[in-house]
Amino acid sequence: MQLRATEDLKRLVVDGLKARGLDVGEARGFSTPRRLTLVIENVPAGSPAISEEKKGPRVGAPEQAVQGFLKSAGLASIEDATVVKDEKKGDYYVAKIEKPGRAAPEIIAETVTDVAAKFPWPKSMRWGSSPFQWVRPLQSVLCLLGGKVVPFEIAGLPSGNETRGHRFLGPGPFKVKNFHEYQEKLAAHHVMLDSAKRVASISEQAHALAKEAKLELVEDEALLAENAGLTEWPLVLLGSFDKAFLEVPGEVLTTSMKTHQKCFSLRDAKSKKLANKFLLVSNLVPTDGGAQIVSGNEKVIRARLSDAKFFWEQDLKHPLGEMAGKLAGITFHEKLGSQKDRVERIEQLAFELAGACDADPQDARRAAGLSKADLVSEMVGEFPELQGLMGRYYAEHVGTKPEIARAIELHYKPKGPTDVVPHEDQGDAVAVAVALADKLDTLVGFWAINEKPTGSGDPYQLRRAALGVIRIVLENDLRVPLAHFITLAEAPLTKIGKSTGSKSAESVQSDLISFFADRLKVFLKDQGKRHDLIDAVFSLGGQDDLALIVRRVEALDGFLKTDDGTNLLAGVKRAANILSIEEKKDKKSYAGSYDLALLTEKEETALAAAIEAVKQDTVAAIQVENFAGAMRALSELRAPVDRFFDKILVNAEDPKIRENRLRLLSEIRAATLTVADFSKISG
Repeated sequence: MQLRATEDLKRLVVDGLKARGLDVGEARGFSTPRRLTLVIENVPAGSPAISEEKKGPRVGAPEQAVQGFLKSAGLASIEDATVVKDEKKGDYYVAKIEKPGRAAPEIIAETVTDVAAKFPWPKSMRWGSSPFQWVRPLQSVLCLLGGKVVPFEIAGLPSGNETRGHRFLGPGPFKVKNFHEYQEKLAAHHVMLDSAKRVASISEQAHALAKEAKLELVEDEALLAENAGLTEWPLVLLGSFDKAFLEVPGEVLTTSMKTHQKCFSLRDAKSKKLANKFLLVSNLVPTDGGAQIVSGNEKVIRARLSDAKFFWEQDLKHPLGEMAGKLAGITFHEKLGSQKDRVERIEQLAFELAGACDADPQDARRAAGLSKADLVSEMVGEFPELQGLMGRYYAEHVGTKPEIARAIELHYKPKGPTDVVPHEDQGDAVAVAVALADKLDTLVGFWAINEKPTGSGDPYQLRRAALGVIRIVLENDLRVPLAHFITLAEAPLTKIGKSTGSKSAESVQSDLISFFADRLKVFLKDQGKRHDLIDAVFSLGGQDDLALIVRRVEALDGFLKTDDGTNLLAGVKRAANILSIEEKKDKKSYAGSYDLALLTEKEETALAAAIEAVKQDTVAAIQVENFAGAMRALSELRAPVDRFFDKILVNAEDPKIRENRLRLLSEIRAATLTVADFSKISG
């Protein structure tokens, strides 16, 4: 909230000042737990005077138009406007608007009070009898321009030149003249204004203490930022806990300490095993070196880790299979059944996907059956972010096959665009199958009940699920025909669909494949691929193998960067343009085969021969997934097409020859359609 508020304050104030005619320079925002600060450079003494003319309606226009003009121009009556003579279009009114400049303090006061009254806090509160809302009760407002106070009030608090430092280390009020003095005096009163400097200070202290303890810091950028937002003068201290807690998985201890006490974990640099030490961030400089603060935190940590140890020990008493049986009592979605219903669907789909992922089908089925079991565990109930990971630990505890145990953890991945993807070549083929099944079941299920993402929201994170499928397929170079597996995923939903008014299977399949196409475009565009080439491949129809689509796009991209590709594209587009014009004029289509006997010129016969050869060669190459070979075959068209347009008059006087040549042009397009729809390609 602090960082967002900093940006909001900067944006709203700067925009407000400029809208009121005050053109200001660079703005910088700062935040701490107790203050929100904005400093703006190069603020002029005032806004310039404005003299402009505003054109109004014609003389004799309806009264409503006249009144609207008067209101927008700020005129009291139409007599205040000037009539401009215009013999062609008719006389019309013009308002001469004179706006005097305003002093900067006046504009600043108006802008800041307006922004404060409408500030977009995600959460806010009222206090006392005032209707004013802020994230916490305001204590003071400081506003200076050129060393002088800009006078105004917010929530009954008059602006001034006074502020306070750290709540305990520098509580007294002090006055400042400018931002430089403000920052220096805050530092003297134990306030580090810049959050980036607080982050750097915590990181530096944490690494130094870890090194001193001969341990390694478990890096956590989010926790670092959170602690910087909780402190104004951060001090990092080292604490410890009983080694007996190390029997619990390290991720559990780390999560518990982070969630409850905002503490950093430490580990052995070589073994990477968690140490019984932690780092806390204090907002005080204690006189006893931190002994009392550390002792207090150790007591709380001990209690929290005791809870975690209890959850761990209780969960180990219940095998995953037993936990899985309790999923029937957890609703996944009211229209899609329980988590147990969902797991049964994922089991079958993972079994079917196993072949495409080079995984053992029975292992995939077993892993899918256990994949959601830890949702009923005590540990995941306390720490939902550990779902999957705890399932792996519980599976390993009873000697489950490593591939199955890892699949339970990895099937949620990737959780975002930067998260890792399970890979076949790293021994995680089972995880790949279950991850795909999990995401496809989610997508097909919500499509079946017509709960799709909208422009304003994606509550079920279906875009992320689709991106996960795309990344898994592409990074593992899998052959996964989406239409087939969407059909398999929807089959168990038929019974549910009858009672929910779901869409037809064909509609779900077609719509969902289009959604994948859109997501793939976004994904490839982020990688620098051309979206028009993706359109050119998808528009062929029947394209549902993501890996093959991408390989075809890459080959097409490479081909179009060559002279042959560039010139052939131009030739194909020229042929398409001629066809479009002539078909529109003749009101008929020239698609279809030509008459070989009517090809009288050598350039015609050469082009016809090239087209027939290219059709066969490109189809043969594509059938063996040799897309580079298909592009080489396509390049054979370049020279015959160029010679045809150089030597042949398409619109011959003889109507039969003209029609035959137009049909030959349509065959150029037909030959390239084996690779892509060139009409979709820009350039």
